[in-house]
Amino acid sequence: MIDIGVNLTSSQFDKDREAVLDRAWAAGVTGLVLTGTSLTESRAVAELAAAHPGLCYATAGVHPHDAKTFDYATLSELRRLAARPQVVAIGECGLDFNRDFSPRPQQEAAFEAQLALAAELQLPVFMHCRDAHERFMAILAPWRDRLPAAVLHCFTGTEAELNDCLALDLHIGITGWICDERRGGELQRLVSLIPAERLMIETDSPYLIPRDLSPKPASRRNEPAYLPHIAGRIAACRGEHTAGLIAATTATSRAFFQLQE
Repeated sequence: MIDIGVNLTSSQFDKDREAVLDRAWAAGVTGLVLTGTSLTESRAVAELAAAHPGLCYATAGVHPHDAKTFDYATLSELRRLAARPQVVAIGECGLDFNRDFSPRPQQEAAFEAQLALAAELQLPVFMHCRDAHERFMAILAPWRDRLPAAVLHCFTGTEAELNDCLALDLHIGITGWICDERRGGELQRLVSLIPAERLMIETDSPYLIPRDLSPKPASRRNEPAYLPHIAGRIAACRGEHTAGLIAATTATSRAFFQLQE
């Protein structure tokens, strides 16, 4: 399995980061894409991925929450980071109109600058969208033909939004949100509409721990070792065997990020 979204540099992993990787490997997770959400985090995940070649990879980008810090120097540093062999995508970038931790015009400018960088470097783009679908699609659409691949991670939107994403040839990342009996019902229905060659799986750990884990872990921290549980839930919702879904999503993720076997 490949976990396409892991925030492994989170302080929640400071005490046992290596043990988390060991548990992931033991659970069958053979690749982890570590998410860069700011310049600081992008540097950190690149270093962490370099220390675990063949298992960990990294993205380089600035999340919309940090878009207020984005400037020309940021873009230059992202370009330098992206030249490292372990960096396999630009992002996490996009729009978040739910929290609005950065002003919307700055979010939009930072998003478009990172799309331009991904197009320049011919790297896939790892994207975030929350409560901003129309503006997100309007900014992304003119760039899509110039990008080798693009994934909207942690999809939790509506059927209409999913259809828009698929029409723009986006890949879709599904997290443990699908395991949430309170909020995940719509996603449980929609996940079967995603073509197998567009579907990828992720934990977004340490966030979004699957609520239906049994027995429930003592900690509320999510980790990559729970990816098989998420895969099983997705497979059940799609009416597929878990082994087949894992094989398909692994192949799709390797092709998307250009990962070696």
